[in-house]
Amino acid sequence: MHHEKILILDFGSQYTQLIARRVRELNIYSEIHPYNKIPSLDDNWKAVILSGSPFSVREENCPVPELTNIKGKLPILAICYGAQFLANKYGGEVLPSKIREYGRANLSYINSSSLLFENINLNSQVWMSHGDTITKLPSEYELIASTKEVTNAAYSFEDEKIYGLQFHPEVYHSKDGGLLINNFLINICNCTQDWTPESFVDNTINELKIKLCNDKVVLGLSGGVDSTIAAVLLDKAIGKNLYCIFVDNGLLRKNEFNDVLDQYKGMGLNVKGVDAKEDFYSVLEGVSDPEKKRKAIGAKFIDVFDYEANLIENVKWLAQGTIYPDVIESVSVSGGPSATIKSHHNVGGLPDFMKLKIVEPLKTLFKDEVRRIGKSMDVDSQLLARHPFPGPGLAIRILGNITSEKVRILQEVDDIFISELKSHNLYDDVWQAGAIFLPVQSVGVMGDERTYENVVALRAVESTDGMTADWVHLPYDFLALVSNEIINKVHGVNRVVYDISSKPPATIEWE
Repeated sequence: MHHEKILILDFGSQYTQLIARRVRELNIYSEIHPYNKIPSLDDNWKAVILSGSPFSVREENCPVPELTNIKGKLPILAICYGAQFLANKYGGEVLPSKIREYGRANLSYINSSSLLFENINLNSQVWMSHGDTITKLPSEYELIASTKEVTNAAYSFEDEKIYGLQFHPEVYHSKDGGLLINNFLINICNCTQDWTPESFVDNTINELKIKLCNDKVVLGLSGGVDSTIAAVLLDKAIGKNLYCIFVDNGLLRKNEFNDVLDQYKGMGLNVKGVDAKEDFYSVLEGVSDPEKKRKAIGAKFIDVFDYEANLIENVKWLAQGTIYPDVIESVSVSGGPSATIKSHHNVGGLPDFMKLKIVEPLKTLFKDEVRRIGKSMDVDSQLLARHPFPGPGLAIRILGNITSEKVRILQEVDDIFISELKSHNLYDDVWQAGAIFLPVQSVGVMGDERTYENVVALRAVESTDGMTADWVHLPYDFLALVSNEIINKVHGVNRVVYDISSKPPATIEWE
């Protein structure tokens, strides 16, 4: 793509992805690269942002980027660890903080002449998250912002357009963080904001045409937004050479297989439905460990696609709806230092015996961006509004081993929960909702008789990209109604609980 680009150097911060999102919200393209794998810099690169890190600049083996081709040539915005690294390297001093500097703080001083803080007022809330602090700035660096506890909260070196922030503007707790990043990219870097959903669609379709030519591609549809938008993009690029496979792994929502298959056919996609329920139940029999479940499901998907691909003459590619959070949570970003959180069944390549190359048209996008791409292509709004659903399906919402009876129970529970959210006009207020089958039973009373049946948890969160999330404060009356419906209508359940955990520290899914 020939758009202006912002290079984000990753030092291992779990907030790095949020920096990329903040940049893209301004219609400016950004890429995350490990600090030790800096790409070749051409005229399209407009600026560099240095991320935070779990490391300390005082550690012997801390990340040290090679900035020779960057410093003094491109504007730099250094965040947390990045700001400490520059200050420490060029003559300043970084020492352990005397107090714990984590959480909300307010700006007590701002240099009113700083372009970076234009239209940002005193007392603006920022988010701190660090164990070290900058005690002395390099001689040529100028202090431009402080908080009550952190004197050197921000600095600049105007001669080289270098700006350092001890706080994190990318997180939503920094109330003017978006404005600050806007000031850096628009006022200081003069970016033109030319990266839009429409431009992504045009560029991606052209790239797919060049990459795939007349090759045949098989795509595993899941019923979710990601694989669907990937299919629409590929269909526009290669048309009849796209072969979509929608697998019933026995772990989908109630009636989802038939309903979604009909919807895909109505969209004009070349799609085949495959009933593989028993195959998946077989490989999951007796498996309780969540990572082993994911790997078993991933391996069986590969088996199914390998078989189906062999039925298509001369198919050469496997397309997947992989998005950025999948990659980030499965492996460190592009081989960088970010911590692995969990594996995803569609990340990590294919075994050697499967002679297909992988194409992933959405792998650089966040979920909200995927929806905007779909809207720009006039994809049905109800489909775009569908909540995310995990690739392994209900397998990771059933804690413990998988049986067809547990799946049946959870499908019934989930159907009641989702249906009531929709009927009470709450569905669109929730980013993701679902039910979890817990590996416990509880005593109950039904019809004057003692019961000893299963417990299910309901989960509903609000988020923008799935990287962070908060639980939704659903009305008590609504929760009471749903609980009553589930216990009365789903045989095998006598207790319903509601999950009020945020991410972090919890994850959205339980496994």
